[in-house]
Amino acid sequence: MVKVRADYPLTDNGEIDISQWAERIVAISAGNDFAKQQLITAASMAQQAEAQETPSDHLWSQHSSSFLTGLEMADILAELQLEQEALVAAVVYRGVRENKIPLDDVVERYGKNVGVLIEGVLGMAAISHLRNDSQEKVFGQQSEGQTENVRKMLVSMVDDVRVALIKLAERTCAIRAVKDASDERKRKVAREVFDIYAPLAHRLGIGHIKWELEDLGFRYLMPEEYKSIAKLLDEKRLDRQDYIDYVVESLNTQIQKNNIDAEVYGRAKHIYSIWRKMQRKSIGFSEVYDIRAVRILVPTTKDCYEVLGIVHTLWRNIPHEFDDYIAAPKENGYRSLHTAVVGPNSRVVEVQIRSHAMHEEAEFGVCSHWRYKGTDNKDNASNSYEKKIEWLREVLAWHDELGVDGLADDLNSSVEQDRVYIFTPDGHVIDLPSKPTPLDFAYRVHTEIGHRCRGAKVNGRIVPLNHILQTGDQVEILKGKHTVPSRDWLIEGLGYLNTTRAKAKVRQWFGEQARDQNVAEGRAILDKELKQLAIRELDFEELLRVLKQKELDDLYASVGSGDISVAQVLRASEKLLEPEVPEQTEISFSNKSATTAGNDVFIEGVGNLLTNIAHCCNPLPGDEITGYITLGKGVSIHRKDCRNILQLATDEPERILQVDWGDSPTQTYTVDIIIEAFDRTGLLRDVTTLLDGARINVTAMQTLSDKGQNTVDMVITIDIRDFAHLSHILARLNQLPNISSARRKH
Repeated sequence: MVKVRADYPLTDNGEIDISQWAERIVAISAGNDFAKQQLITAASMAQQAEAQETPSDHLWSQHSSSFLTGLEMADILAELQLEQEALVAAVVYRGVRENKIPLDDVVERYGKNVGVLIEGVLGMAAISHLRNDSQEKVFGQQSEGQTENVRKMLVSMVDDVRVALIKLAERTCAIRAVKDASDERKRKVAREVFDIYAPLAHRLGIGHIKWELEDLGFRYLMPEEYKSIAKLLDEKRLDRQDYIDYVVESLNTQIQKNNIDAEVYGRAKHIYSIWRKMQRKSIGFSEVYDIRAVRILVPTTKDCYEVLGIVHTLWRNIPHEFDDYIAAPKENGYRSLHTAVVGPNSRVVEVQIRSHAMHEEAEFGVCSHWRYKGTDNKDNASNSYEKKIEWLREVLAWHDELGVDGLADDLNSSVEQDRVYIFTPDGHVIDLPSKPTPLDFAYRVHTEIGHRCRGAKVNGRIVPLNHILQTGDQVEILKGKHTVPSRDWLIEGLGYLNTTRAKAKVRQWFGEQARDQNVAEGRAILDKELKQLAIRELDFEELLRVLKQKELDDLYASVGSGDISVAQVLRASEKLLEPEVPEQTEISFSNKSATTAGNDVFIEGVGNLLTNIAHCCNPLPGDEITGYITLGKGVSIHRKDCRNILQLATDEPERILQVDWGDSPTQTYTVDIIIEAFDRTGLLRDVTTLLDGARINVTAMQTLSDKGQNTVDMVITIDIRDFAHLSHILARLNQLPNISSARRKH
């Protein structure tokens, strides 16, 4: 604690000078003498309480002083410009949490509002308790009391966002304090901070806290990766600083010539964001363009675009590395111009340009509602504040539907920038995660609309409910009379639902039905699936053990309610049947659909023939390719536009093969499927088109028509990967018009 103590003013006897500390806080937060006196008395109360020893002290108290933590929390909140009630609550919070300061005493001395803030922050501790109770997922099945605690926490956040800000400050202090703790303790705190509080800080728009939480969490969860990047940054630090100083000087000179009042400075790149970019783009450290970065702050939005023109005139910009977050702000309200240019000495530099108001918003998020005093931009800060509060209200509503399990997923999903924006018939915009379906859209609008959804129109045309929506689509939901979702919507292979929220709502609906009904529905679903896949002999006792179910009815009930998916049952069944697959399930192993050509390049469609890459055109994965059967050297793979293959196709067309790149060499199983259908024009075309679109290798096909009954039976031999793959194909075939049954041949 020596370093922490050194950060605070001390008296002659080495104790912290509370009065001088309070003056510093008041200066930062532009408070008054009354606020200063309250801070002094609150700090004195916390200091006196720390002398008490109670058995209820928390584990991380061993690594931090509750008194100093209170001061540190107040420091963080003062930078966010929170007023005295929040600062007082922060100072005494740890004392109250550790039962050293009675909450009634706090209320009596500092008022009811301070007590409400502390109660709200205490309620948010429910997250930590819930995480500790589950090892396999972020939140496990919890008691009603724990669920109610999380609900109270969310209500507190909506009623007064200061509760969330105080909790963020407390968790920031917590992860700073575990520096010398055990590795297990570091990981435990880091996991919680990384999963819940860094995304929350991001969603509230508090950039500098989000970055610190991410970097410290990354440091403790992936120490080797953190050290590697930190070392690379340190090795280049001096050279980079000299370079940035030169870039800043050049920019200042040019901007001043245009009579724009600007502040230009180098911007530090955060270690976790570097690692994340390297992973996301599969690039090396040297290819991260914004290692060298500068930020330019200007008075107005108009100045932002003028400075952008100056930067692009000064240096050549890099294509596809420009983002206008002013015209299209990020989901959390972030606004700025980002561009990457080839700067002096041909080195890439990232430049961020924003107004002072935008910078306040980016760094302090909802806190800019209090912080920014400018009249022209105060409305912007207020609007952004309202948007964030609206999001918190949405989280509260989702919690009612998702339960505790969905909270971390929702917080983290809000960080993702890959969103799809859909229009309602009235022109309102609804944003969804990537690859949403009309059903996802319906549940996003309202739970009742989702339950009653029976069809959808996209841009005026009726589409299947598993149609993938694109940004700009206008969707109209066609509703039925009854509020009854379909169990098929939970079958992954059918692709009806792709969002966590929508799936949870459907599961919740079925979970509320009577157990007897769920057992009956689950039995019918599994019997149909096993019969369709021709799985006859299955050790159900072992299956129950693998799926952690006590009785067969428990398994049926879980499947019927949607708690266990059919895909999970099939994966478990496949593992049990694996040793006997060749003899008893009539599925024989074959790897004829993938062949190696060169190093780690795989060609589909040439069986077990030897293949080689033609040196005349050297095709690469992703190029359109054609095969040519050589004399004694297997199949030569050419680019489709290769002059040689075009000539060979004219001279010897019988030796040309249609081939394609494969993802990887995979084991496949040959299986016969039977399709029974009422004959119609285009039926065979639809079946083969579906199989081709799913990249299914068809090795044989037989059809038998009955003109009198107008029926047709097909026996198709295909290559599949596993039971789940086969189930997915059969489910899609059964959706085709006029097909009465598609199943595996016994």
